[in-house]
Amino acid sequence: MLTHRHAEPQQPSRVVVLGSNGFIGRELVAYLREKGTSTLALSRKEVDLAADDAVDRLTFLLRPDDTLVFLAALTPDKGRGIAPLLANERMGAAVAEALERSSVGHLVYVSSDAVYPFRAGLISEDSCAESTDLYSAMHLSREIMLKQAAKAPVAVLRPTLIYGVGDTHNSYGPNRFRRAAHKDKRITLFGKGEETRDHIFIGDVVALIDRVIAHRSTGLLNLATGYSIAYADLAKMVAALFSEPIEIACTPRQNQITYRSFDVTAIHRSFPEFKFKLLEQGLATVQQHAKA
Repeated sequence: MLTHRHAEPQQPSRVVVLGSNGFIGRELVAYLREKGTSTLALSRKEVDLAADDAVDRLTFLLRPDDTLVFLAALTPDKGRGIAPLLANERMGAAVAEALERSSVGHLVYVSSDAVYPFRAGLISEDSCAESTDLYSAMHLSREIMLKQAAKAPVAVLRPTLIYGVGDTHNSYGPNRFRRAAHKDKRITLFGKGEETRDHIFIGDVVALIDRVIAHRSTGLLNLATGYSIAYADLAKMVAALFSEPIEIACTPRQNQITYRSFDVTAIHRSFPEFKFKLLEQGLATVQQHAKA
């Protein structure tokens, strides 16, 4: 659960976005700047968190009244092995050391719902986080590192699967389905697409991050809509966006069927006025932007 340091939203002095060239980072920087929020966008070009001088460079750039949003990470599409793990850990350690040397007013770390194992029942902020692979272990260790290093209020956000036009990961779901339908007129499912997942629109993700910043919130929050859908039904929904027929193909199942659903009570308590974009609406929005 989140605790708001500001009962009413307040404009931050400056927001520093680490990982500004990633999927979430680009959208967040654009969103904040459109609102008129002072924003310092830091990509690997400005601060390479894996470089030897990363701590010095980041320490020099940070101000005591900054809100730091830490997004930079090698995502699973870059690999789930030891090399990405060590690179991500090094990046996290650099940010943690910079926070120990300097101070900021607020830290927002965007983690992942990968820290939750696949078990029956709804996932909430009270669910036990357990690392089941190196990627989830990395995010859990980063969460601990940052909480120990930061002198400021810390908010940890764990988003579920995110979809949107600017996605570069092409993960199994709306983004890959739309691209495959456009290119090949065919969507390929794992098995018969029985797994269920929650999918959140990138615009909703950045709007929620902005609210966490404005309220200087601290604590933990899962970013999910509370609506899970089977991949087979999702494929049909994506196929319906195209004027020409889209084939939906099944493949022999290689892995166990898993399900994931979220209890989103905490989001509605933290931001009672917030309304998620319905999946149908979000997919249609992405399709329109992609065509444009």
